[in-house]
Order: sequence, then structure tokens, then C-alpha cells
Amino acid sequence: MNDNYKAPKELLKAQTLANLSDNKIRIPVIGIRLGLDFIIGLIPFVGDVIMACISLVIVRLAVKMGVPKPLIFSMLKNIVIDFLLGLIPFLGDIFDLFYRSNEKNVRIMEKWWVSNKHQDIQRHSEEKLAAWKQSQG
Repeated sequence: MNDNYKAPKELLKAQTLANLSDNKIRIPVIGIRLGLDFIIGLIPFVGDVIMACISLVIVRLAVKMGVPKPLIFSMLKNIVIDFLLGLIPFLGDIFDLFYRSNEKNVRIMEKWWVSNKHQDIQRHSEEKLAAWKQSQG
């Protein structure tokens, strides 16, 4: 069976990194999600540099997947915005709670991958549905 419908390992790694950096922890009662980007970003400048480096790992994974350059540039723009606004004391930390550049970048990767693999995904779904219908009698 063809595995073209399965997400590539680079995308899965990027999803894991984005989840860890942007929304891994849920604050009870108020329901806001935060991640390492917010926590490490509390360390002035150094935290923002560390998180920008982690964000660049996601971009590197996108490049390995073959994501086109215009989308890579959009991803880099998201990182620059997040980095520069994160440098503003206090306001930058609040901004980190809501901007979630890594999550945005993974969505870019996901949309690109799904648009390229749409037919494989649909064919696999139809095969699974047909097999299920046949097993039902």
C-alpha cells in the first residue's frame, strides 16, 4: 500500500515543536494556553533569541519538506514579527501569548502539504471507507 497520504516526519516534528513552544500548558479556569515561547521569553532578550532559534528549526524542517520559497519567506516574516515584538518589555510577553508564530508556521506547512497530497489522502480515505463498508456486509 502506498504511504503518500501519511504526514512526513518533518511535519510531525514541526507540529511537536510548535505545540511545545506555543500551547503545551493550559492555565486552569481562564483556559489560556501557553508554551515555552512565553515562559522562556520572560528572560529579556536571551529568551527571545532562544525561541527564535527554535522557530528557525521549524523553518529548516519546512525547507527539508520542500515547502516553496514564498511560503518560507512568510514563515520567516512571522518569526521576525514575533522576535521584534517580543523584545518590548511586558507588552512583548503578552503578545507572545496570542501571536503564536510557530503555530502559524506549522499551519502554513500543513496547508501546503495537504494541497499537494490531497488526491493521495482522498484515495486512501475512499479505500478505507470501501473496506469498512464491505466488512459491514
